[in-house]
Amino acid sequence: MKVTVQEDSFSQNQNTRARSAEPAADRPWRHRLRTRYLVAGAAALVGLGLTGATVIATGSDDSPAPAPVALDAEDRAEAASRADRADRPPVVPSATATSPAPSPSSASPSPSTPPKPKATRKATSAPKPTRKATAKPKAAWVNPMPGAAVTSCYGPRWGTLHAGIDLALPAGTPVRAVAAGTVTKAGDVGDGYGISVVVDHGNGYLTHYAHLNSTTVSVGGKVGAGTTIGREGSTGDSTGPHLHFEVHQGGMWNQIDPAPFMRARGVDLGC
Repeated sequence: MKVTVQEDSFSQNQNTRARSAEPAADRPWRHRLRTRYLVAGAAALVGLGLTGATVIATGSDDSPAPAPVALDAEDRAEAASRADRADRPPVVPSATATSPAPSPSSASPSPSTPPKPKATRKATSAPKPTRKATAKPKAAWVNPMPGAAVTSCYGPRWGTLHAGIDLALPAGTPVRAVAAGTVTKAGDVGDGYGISVVVDHGNGYLTHYAHLNSTTVSVGGKVGAGTTIGREGSTGDSTGPHLHFEVHQGGMWNQIDPAPFMRARGVDLGC
């Protein structure tokens, strides 16, 4: 055992002397080669995205160890971004982070001022032609008491001439002028006709309305066809309510038959 230790010690001494005997020019070459390997390793670590590495060169020779290599964090980040920039998805800014809060002026309109609706034009149909009602012209001659019953016609009666037509309806029925004219008599003058009215029609004919209950016109008044001149009654020489109607031609007391005269003017008195 002692011999073996001596041989090992001898071998170690021989190696030490051999290294010390190497030319000084070869030592820097080895140092440079070792440094290149270390730099290449550090670059590979940066490309793999490691957070950092500290490379310490160690050597087994007697030359001083190189100083540790520290890579700047900013340079590493820039190198990493260049390495995978083509594979990164596009950056979309967050809507909540970038969109500004709505200003009061851009807010929806206040309920107190609603937007005015657009005026719409309503389609209107063409007006339909209207047929104007035409009033029926008034007749020039009318029945003095329409709907009345005939109780006596013109002609001889009781040994004397009955000079008119008697028409009967309940007392108080309105009596009308048969045509336009001027009132020449209105009232009772004691001639047996009682309360009576005479109308001069201005064409040579007069009409006489006798035994009235009352009159609604006065002498000199103007009347038209159909104007109420009084009410039916039984005044004078009368046995009951009725209208005694006469037509005078050319003057008073020249009576003619009223039936054909009125028939010729469109009025049928029933006789």
